Amino acid sequence: MRNLEEILTRVQKPSRYTGGELNSIIKEKKPGMARFAFCFPDTYEVGMSNLGMKILYHVMNEDPDVWCERVFAPWDDMEAEMRAAGLPLYALESKDPVRDFDFIGFTLQTELSYTNILNMLDLAGVPIRSADRHALTPIVVAGGSCGYNPEPLADFIDIFIMGEGEEVDLELIHLYRRMRDAGADKQSFLRAAAQIPGIYVPALYAVSYQADGTISSFAPIEAGVPGTVKKRIMPDLNRSPYPDKFILPFCDIVHDRIMLELFRGCIRGCRFCQAGFIYRPVREKEIDLLDEQARKLIASTGYDEISMMSLSTSDYTELEPLADRLLSWCEPKKVSLSLPSLRVDNFSTELMDRVQKVRKGSLTFAPEAGTQRMRDVINKNVTEEELIRTCKIAFRGGYTGIKLYFMIGLPGETDEDVLGIADLAYKVVRAYYDCDLPKGGRSVNVSVSVSSFVPKPFTPFQWAPQDTMEELARKQKLLRDAIKSRKISLHWHDKEISFLEAVFARGDRRLCPVIEQAWRDGCKFDNWDTSLRFPAWMAAFEKCGVDPAFFATRERKEDEILPWDFVDISVSKRFFLAEKAKAARAETTPNCREKCSGCGANALIGGPCK
Repeated sequence: MRNLEEILTRVQKPSRYTGGELNSIIKEKKPGMARFAFCFPDTYEVGMSNLGMKILYHVMNEDPDVWCERVFAPWDDMEAEMRAAGLPLYALESKDPVRDFDFIGFTLQTELSYTNILNMLDLAGVPIRSADRHALTPIVVAGGSCGYNPEPLADFIDIFIMGEGEEVDLELIHLYRRMRDAGADKQSFLRAAAQIPGIYVPALYAVSYQADGTISSFAPIEAGVPGTVKKRIMPDLNRSPYPDKFILPFCDIVHDRIMLELFRGCIRGCRFCQAGFIYRPVREKEIDLLDEQARKLIASTGYDEISMMSLSTSDYTELEPLADRLLSWCEPKKVSLSLPSLRVDNFSTELMDRVQKVRKGSLTFAPEAGTQRMRDVINKNVTEEELIRTCKIAFRGGYTGIKLYFMIGLPGETDEDVLGIADLAYKVVRAYYDCDLPKGGRSVNVSVSVSSFVPKPFTPFQWAPQDTMEELARKQKLLRDAIKSRKISLHWHDKEISFLEAVFARGDRRLCPVIEQAWRDGCKFDNWDTSLRFPAWMAAFEKCGVDPAFFATRERKEDEILPWDFVDISVSKRFFLAEKAKAARAETTPNCREKCSGCGANALIGGPCK
């Protein structure tokens, strides 16, 4: 502790590393307690904004025999000080070394956090490879959206948790406590853990490859180990645990507000969107429960903003009644409501008036593509007319700035589709002046953010190639040259980051040595533009004899065994193939409330789609 106190005087943002925040949980250590180090492989500011971490921290600490503590990746200055002082990675609540915990758990929110996982294990004094960790503890586990293709991390993680963790996390911990008390070893525990639905133990499976590099087989190596791993969900969110207190950070974080989860899943089926499929089926919370949760969180935190969270918030069936209920007490308290994910096809003047009653935030919409043909290919089900109508509602309501999100590099895209992004941005600018607003010296600003398409597992585009970096650069220039107005600002993702995301999103176990090599060569915080060392990554691929283009820019065959095929998310491959064929015809699929498309996800909650 003396070393830590001295170190904190020499680093930026020491509050990242102190702990002791209001509503953090300190427990008395007692014999038999299971201790879980919940590790977020990014900075404190990013990790403290993660809703999943808040929920699972609450769930585990509700159990009197479990103590869950938080761990974040230290920034470069803090890491250098820790290594120089011989100070191992520690948990914020107790300051105990992470290596002394029963479980070290990582949440996988982005593919470019993988080197941070290795760095945090090493900083904790824990061998990075599962095969080199022979004792029962610590058990290294991982879950999260990127974990639906766990294979690029198969050599480092003991156990992957597929799906939502509120129940399965505690089932795993309780199994561990029973087996630990009975004197079991690590291998016995891993075999027993593999029997829990939603648990994947990579060491119990073997992979073989064909001459062309594709997978020829993937199967368990022991009898009794399940051949497929079915994701876990919370069938009824009204009975799902939710924190009534959020930890209040000492410094600004990315999302420093109350996050109120309205529902999980998505009715839309955009063909590029992994989250829209892996979180199916749709499960909504009741208004009375949401009102109660919001009141408790306001009382325990003092925040003045409630962000109503979901993949597509405006698809909540009772959104306007909910907003009215919340505003009945939020408005007198000067607590504002924000809607971070809005669709242009169900935005209304009434909804806008409710959102800006206390204070006016920003409005963001995601047309995703510049032409109607391309929006039909991706099944966005949004028209240009709807976007212009929505923007005019916003402009007449006093907004002068609109953010628009697009993608380039989508399957079947042409230059006309790319230029359609610029054309649509200009039409939004014209829509502002068509509103004939009072003259007051105000001007419009349309912010256009363009990301590069990354093919993801469990989407209809999981077989599609990513554009090469050269092609993405050409399209970025094409778009940049088409936008000349100062009323339109253009931003885009680095193509190198998108390329690496595609490699690891669809990669397999052969990438494990690459990740380790890149980490040993100094790669970490790879999803930060200022930290990415792309040449080092390319050198790591070369040293390991791995062609990254094989995973990123190669089109998969429909009958190819995919690295994630053993995971069952209850959305069938037959459905994905049908959607892939419809995309090739630029044919749309109605949303789940209009017509059931038979994806299969509602089997998880006991019945067909409504």
